[in-house]
Amino acid sequence: MTAGGPPPTTVGAWLDRHTASAPEALRARVLHYAAASAERTDVAAALSAAGDAALASVVAHAGDRSVALDLLAADALVTLALLAQAERAPERLGAFADGLLRMHLPTR
Repeated sequence: MTAGGPPPTTVGAWLDRHTASAPEALRARVLHYAAASAERTDVAAALSAAGDAALASVVAHAGDRSVALDLLAADALVTLALLAQAERAPERLGAFADGLLRMHLPTR
C-alpha cells in the first residue's frame, strides 16, 4: 500500500469492475488473455501484454475468421490498458500510448 493512497488492485479485480457489462463472449475472451496476469498490480502493463498476446494469435491465423473474437479482445485489452493508465497516472498517458504504438511499428 502506498502512503495515503489506496491499496494497489490486481488485474483480475480491475477487470471485474470494468468489464461487468461487456458482452459475455468478449468478456470471457478478454479474461482468457488476461488470466496469466490476473494477480499483477501494474494493470496497464499487464493488459497491454495481454492485448499483445491476443493480437499475436490473430496474426498467426491471418485470414481465418475464427479469430475475429480474438481481434475484438485485442482491441478491448489495449483500450482497457489505456483506461487503466489514465486512471493511475493521466500525466503519463501520452508516453504510455506512444510506447504501445512503437511496439507495433514496422522496423526500417
